[in-house]
Amino acid sequence: MIKLIIGNKGSGKTKRLVELTNDAVKNSSGNVVCVEKGMKLTYDIDHHARLIESDAFKIEGFDAFYGFLTGILAGNYDITDLFIDGTFKIGGRDYAAFGEMVKKLDNITKDGGANITFTVSCDISELPEDIKGYAI
Repeated sequence: MIKLIIGNKGSGKTKRLVELTNDAVKNSSGNVVCVEKGMKLTYDIDHHARLIESDAFKIEGFDAFYGFLTGILAGNYDITDLFIDGTFKIGGRDYAAFGEMVKKLDNITKDGGANITFTVSCDISELPEDIKGYAI
């Protein structure tokens, strides 16, 4: 299942993501992973969650981002929840490419795969129509 936390800068997206991540750690029977740009969430995210700093992997574009995320999922089948903060800071501001990535990830998570939640810094009207339904 894919979820998008959408809003402009300062709207509380990261705070909501931290809450969801910490709740998942408490309730999950598997592993919880959080990907972020920079190491800003180190003291906010429960230490039982795996925190990955994306800058170390030199991700450029949403094709590389897709490969990165599917690699994380392929490397550990026990991941129940994957949270991504700063989506456009990591993959770039290509709304169409982001939409394609979301649809591809949705296809691999439909049948009981991990729940994936992104923070998306924009107005919902800027996103492709076919992914607006993922907004929470």
